[in-house]
Amino acid sequence: MTQLSVNINKIATLRNARGGNVPNLIKVAKDIESFGAHGITVHPRPDGRHIRRDDVYRLKENLKVEFNIEGYPSDDFLAMVREVKPAQVTFVPDAPDAITSNNGWDVKTHQAFLQKIIDQCKSDGIRTSIFLNPNVEDVKLAATTGTNRIELYTESFAKGFLYDKDAAIAPYVSAANRAVDEGLGLNAGHDLSLENLSFFCTSIPSLMEVSIGHALISDALYYGLENTVAMYLRACTTH
Repeated sequence: MTQLSVNINKIATLRNARGGNVPNLIKVAKDIESFGAHGITVHPRPDGRHIRRDDVYRLKENLKVEFNIEGYPSDDFLAMVREVKPAQVTFVPDAPDAITSNNGWDVKTHQAFLQKIIDQCKSDGIRTSIFLNPNVEDVKLAATTGTNRIELYTESFAKGFLYDKDAAIAPYVSAANRAVDEGLGLNAGHDLSLENLSFFCTSIPSLMEVSIGHALISDALYYGLENTVAMYLRACTTH
């Protein structure tokens, strides 16, 4: 089945809006774990507007499920990741002031840089993944960096799904098939939701993991967190 990793950035955003510790990020993460999610994802940013560095260390101490840290591989970020040693690090090419991830790596341009940081993290026993657009050539080049996995950036799928789901999924199927041919593990994330997740998972049987935050936490306002996690888990297991 496709594993579900829940991104809890939005929980931290809500907490930070008032200061203090409500909602309690660690408790929410452990609750999500108890509700059956396979992993927890965080994306700490330089301005600390949601997940903070101390959150990363405390989550590592408290989680039993897989821990995935996303972020741009600055020196500070890499030092933190190599100290925390999560199960997985996902490298994204975000600018420091990016509101959210909005593009995959230009692997051809950054191939040597990616290979260097991937080697560093793999030497510490950390599984690596790099954020990619659904482009077959980028997938082919990603394999040369030594990364364990890639994460397909799914915003274009989510937008296209509303109009022509078969056309929207086509480049992702091609990219996924190339990943399998190259021996790469396959993750996906961004704007996946209860509306489109089942179709995405069914269309790409090689999909190992999805990382979902904004839509899941938004749905939880209506359905409750436990029920929402269960709904997303069912969407991940339709195939």
